Amino acid sequence: MLTPIVDLQNIIGKGYGDFWNCKKRYRVLKGSRGSKKSKTTALNMIVRLISYPEANGLCIRRYSNTLRDSVFSDLKWAIHKLNVDNFFDCTVSPMQIKYKPTGQKILFRGLDDGIKITSISVEKGHICFVWIEEAFEITNEDDFNKLDLSIRGALPTGYFKQLTLTFNPWSAGSWLKTRFFDAPDVDTFIKTTTWECNEWLDIADKNIFLRMKENNPRRYIIEGLGQWGIAEGLIYTNFKVQEFDLGYIRKIPGIKAAFNLDFGFTDPNAFICELVDNNSHKIYIFDEWYKTGVTNKIIAQRIKDMGYGNQRIVCDCAEPKSIVELQDEGIKAEPSRKGRDSVNYGIQLIQNYEIIIHPKCIEFQKEINNYCWAKDKYGKPTDKPDHEFSHGMDSMRYGITKLLIPDVFSFE
Repeated sequence: MLTPIVDLQNIIGKGYGDFWNCKKRYRVLKGSRGSKKSKTTALNMIVRLISYPEANGLCIRRYSNTLRDSVFSDLKWAIHKLNVDNFFDCTVSPMQIKYKPTGQKILFRGLDDGIKITSISVEKGHICFVWIEEAFEITNEDDFNKLDLSIRGALPTGYFKQLTLTFNPWSAGSWLKTRFFDAPDVDTFIKTTTWECNEWLDIADKNIFLRMKENNPRRYIIEGLGQWGIAEGLIYTNFKVQEFDLGYIRKIPGIKAAFNLDFGFTDPNAFICELVDNNSHKIYIFDEWYKTGVTNKIIAQRIKDMGYGNQRIVCDCAEPKSIVELQDEGIKAEPSRKGRDSVNYGIQLIQNYEIIIHPKCIEFQKEINNYCWAKDKYGKPTDKPDHEFSHGMDSMRYGITKLLIPDVFSFE
């Protein structure tokens, strides 16, 4: 059996010694983008698996289809970084990582696997180390509690069980803040890290954060400093994240669908899909696609790949050239309603509805939790939305106003 000697300074760098050595039940790490929290957690899990020959690992995300390109990829990177590739087998079907000298495993599950989470077991040893990546995606604390209760049983002397949660803190309204940060108990370790503790970032990487600090200060608080998103002057308050059966919602009498797109390039484009129940005044957000730096041709293909190529797509009227390019690619693109008061009128219209967001619409959740009225130079709220966190909100507004307001209505 291999026992690696890990030089924290050379392999990981500074800022994570207390995190690395912690043995408490809950190890909760929030941080900015680029703060090396996921890479450090991956390295730590591989070293622990080797160091504890009767221990196994379990990696969790909200949805199983996001595991391969996140935690699974990070763990393969960690294996290579530690130069122990020959000692591990990494397979996709089933998705698992096996330590060949002992048969220990790292398993991968999504919370959408249901009963598979609570009944998970291993042939050899014990599940000791659980890593929940992007824990902010878990909107229901009960889902976490079920997982927590399933990690039980006696362990050999010197062993311990630990659940590690890593995430970006998009909203101070998250149960994660109340549960772990507001009043941490003796079984909980908490830590916040930023990009500034990551020695491996190059000048170009650092400049991204410096520009964000200057140009997008509210986003920088979350993505640059790892602080909780605290939204003053929140525009939409009547929303919730909740699972729903799309097929059932589509059968509601009078239900109407809207598909809409806010263009971007440096900022992300935001393609949002919703169903509107005008009788009960509910808007169901059921699908999304956000992406920066993509051409209109790529956008058109992505809309087709998602299965919406035959739908009417309401787009930002300020970009007629982009709308024509989408039409040339076979997309039924059309401009949004325009007018001096169209933004505020659309917001007021949507404020009369309850917005129900499917948990898979992660980017939309982040935005609606931080979509606020802009402030003037004295710090007083204005009647104009802040541009930051507005992309999906604008997209939704394009579709809703087009769906519910007659074409003869004037916003002037």
